[in-house]
Amino acid sequence: MAGVILRRCVSRTLLSASGAKGIRIRGTNRYHWTTLRAVTTGGAAFLLGFPTLSCLGHAAYLRVQSSAVVHALEKEEVLEQADYLYSCAETEKLYQLLLQYKDSDDAEFLWRLARASRGLSELPNMEDGRKKQLVFEGFEYAKKALEKDEKCFAAHKWYAVCLSDVGEYEGVKVKIGNSYIIREHLEKAIELNPKDATSLHILGYWCFAFAELPWYQRKVAAVIFSSPPTSTYEEALEFFLKAEEVDPNFYSKNLLMLGKTYLGMKDKQKALLYLTKAKEYPAHTLEDKEVHKEAVDLLKKLG
Repeated sequence: MAGVILRRCVSRTLLSASGAKGIRIRGTNRYHWTTLRAVTTGGAAFLLGFPTLSCLGHAAYLRVQSSAVVHALEKEEVLEQADYLYSCAETEKLYQLLLQYKDSDDAEFLWRLARASRGLSELPNMEDGRKKQLVFEGFEYAKKALEKDEKCFAAHKWYAVCLSDVGEYEGVKVKIGNSYIIREHLEKAIELNPKDATSLHILGYWCFAFAELPWYQRKVAAVIFSSPPTSTYEEALEFFLKAEEVDPNFYSKNLLMLGKTYLGMKDKQKALLYLTKAKEYPAHTLEDKEVHKEAVDLLKKLG
């Protein structure tokens, strides 16, 4: 039986508009992502993603150094501090800042705390027991955020993300079952905020994963579930193109996935177009470099 493997990839996702005030990195609505997880069956995967904000300036950074000052800040200021720390990859400081609001009834604090917990779990050399604790902790915060505000698109997104994460510890059958729920919450996030390019990208990736699932792996999945998740390259393409329409060139991986989707659809000309764009995308992050390498390899195969 083909197992469900969890692999790590680096990604980029749009931050909630309600949590920050128009701060941008490297272009329109562009935010630096942390890691995200892809759940794979054989060679396929469905993944979920994560947001960040650009720096608000040195003065803002100094304000978070004193917990006494932090407690005195208004909600909006605290959220800006959190988004600033996230953008600068100050994961531990971000987690400690938001942990003070773990009992909050405000979804804006809670989904950010879920994101911070998950980000902390992904740090290099994290001890396995602590990692698992943080993953489940993040899921609980995301679940609470959703309970507090079902109209918060970021709460739905992070619930989907964290549900994917906890699947690592719950077995193949649970992972496949969760995939339906993950899609539902991604669709709800998009319904609530259709301008969130990265939610569109993530759902596109979900569709691509099940579209490329080989027939024999579908049969394996059918043993576990009578109706396993299915999708098509055409459906994946729709979401990837919509993400590009919302925020052109926002993410190197979206360009790569467009190329791979067109390859799956046997459209070599358009595949070449987007793979070339992915190859030429400025490599600012480790993931951008990985995307560049994969695009180059695929282009070589295409001749």
